[in-house]
Amino acid sequence: MEGLSVADANLVMYLHPSKSRNVSQSILRELGSLLFKLVLLLSLKFNFSYNSKHLFNETFDGVLLAYDVNILDKQAKILSGVHPYFGLRLKANLLLFSPKPDMLLEGKVVKLSQESIHVIVLGFSSAIITAENIRGEFKYRTKDTEELFASKSNKRHVIKVGTMIRFLVKSFDEEILHIIGSLISAHTGSIRWLDRHLEEDSEFDRSSMKSRDRERLGDKTVDEGATPMSYDNHIKMSKKRRITE
Repeated sequence: MEGLSVADANLVMYLHPSKSRNVSQSILRELGSLLFKLVLLLSLKFNFSYNSKHLFNETFDGVLLAYDVNILDKQAKILSGVHPYFGLRLKANLLLFSPKPDMLLEGKVVKLSQESIHVIVLGFSSAIITAENIRGEFKYRTKDTEELFASKSNKRHVIKVGTMIRFLVKSFDEEILHIIGSLISAHTGSIRWLDRHLEEDSEFDRSSMKSRDRERLGDKTVDEGATPMSYDNHIKMSKKRRITE
């Protein structure tokens, strides 16, 4: 899935002198607070009104999902001021979620109607795909009171609640972590069907290639086989002529 990136960051973290007894633990707490907001948001069952805008970090240009940090400074530099904080240089390896337009994302369908498909990405970011962003191949219908979008060209390609889908990003609201998605492109839809269809196409291409190789090999064998036989016959005829003479 696109939208996920790993970044190496050179950071400077400022700590209060009261935290100088255990600097490493204090640094991990500061970085962990960004993850804590995400965990707290998940525990509130997608209540995006709770400080969700603070999850997107403008410095990192994404939502922090994981980190690995290495403290570079052996001695902290004390800053002058009313509160003498001290700064430490860090080198961190960060896993970020930062979707951009035209990126391919994957998510689980949690709600579906004739007008829209609602998706959850990575368990915390919501996405909506409205009817005008769903290609005409998909037709809305109900089957045994279950709502779904079924493909006209392939009955097995179905999107319903619980389906994992792949879709394109049209826009991303960093304030509420909300995504506007699209299923217009042919390479979007049910992940299970897309992957299976891709495997079938690959197998078909390999089979076709093998068939063409066998045909070319067969033609080549016949052509090359004809030349030595003609050459041998020519030699035998020449010998017979010399013996007769």
